[in-house]
Amino acid sequence: MTTPGRGLHGRVLDSLGPAITAGEYPPGSVLRTDELAQRFEVSRSVMREAVRVLESMHLVESRRRVGVTVRPRAEWNVYDPQVIRWRLAGADRPHQLRSLTVLRSAVEPVAARLAARHATPEQCAELTECALGMVANSRGHRLERYLVHDIAFHHVVLTASGNEMFARLADVVAEVLAGRTHHEVMFEDPDPAAVTLHVRLAEAVRSGDEDRAEELTRQITVGALQELDILAP
Repeated sequence: MTTPGRGLHGRVLDSLGPAITAGEYPPGSVLRTDELAQRFEVSRSVMREAVRVLESMHLVESRRRVGVTVRPRAEWNVYDPQVIRWRLAGADRPHQLRSLTVLRSAVEPVAARLAARHATPEQCAELTECALGMVANSRGHRLERYLVHDIAFHHVVLTASGNEMFARLADVVAEVLAGRTHHEVMFEDPDPAAVTLHVRLAEAVRSGDEDRAEELTRQITVGALQELDILAP
C-alpha cells in the first residue's frame, strides 16, 4: 500500500525498499534506473527521486557509469523509521524485533530514571492520561486503540528524560510497538501485568521516584522480550 501523500515515487519506494531490506537485491547488486522506471511505469525523474530517498537511508549509492548499487547491510541507517518498518514487514521480523527490543531495554530504563527527575507537571499529567488510555483499551481486542496510547506513553518518557538523544529514539520505539501490533506479535489483549506496570511507572515519574521508575521500565522491556520468545521465537 502506497504511503499517502508521497505520489508516484512513494509507490516505487513501497515496493523497492522492502525488496532491498528483505535481501531480494543482495549487497553489491546494481540497479539500472532506466530499467526500474520501465518496470514501475514511471518517469526517470520519479525514479531518480525514489533513489535519492534510498540513498538518504544509506540503502544504495549511485555511481556514474555503474548505476545504483545496493550497499552492505552494515551501512544501512537502521534507525530510520521507514527502514525499520520495511524490515519488520519481511522474513527477518523476529530478529529485527528482538534487536530493537534489546535496544529499548538498554535505553528506556535510564530514560525513565531521568524522566522521574526532570518531567514537568504537564508531562506527568500526559503520562497519566496515556496510562489510563492503555487501561481503558486493554480489553476487547482493541489493540489499535491501545497502540495509540502506548506509543504516546513511551514518547513522553523519552522526551521527559531531557536527553535529546533519547528523545530522538521515540520514533524508533513507535515503530517497534506498531510493528508488534500490525504483524500480530501481540496477544489479542495486552498482558494485564504490563498494563499495570505502565500505570505504576506513570506514578513513579510523577512522584519523582527515580529508582522505581527505572526498575518498572526494566520490567516492561523484559516482559516484551519474553513475549517475543513465545510469539516470535
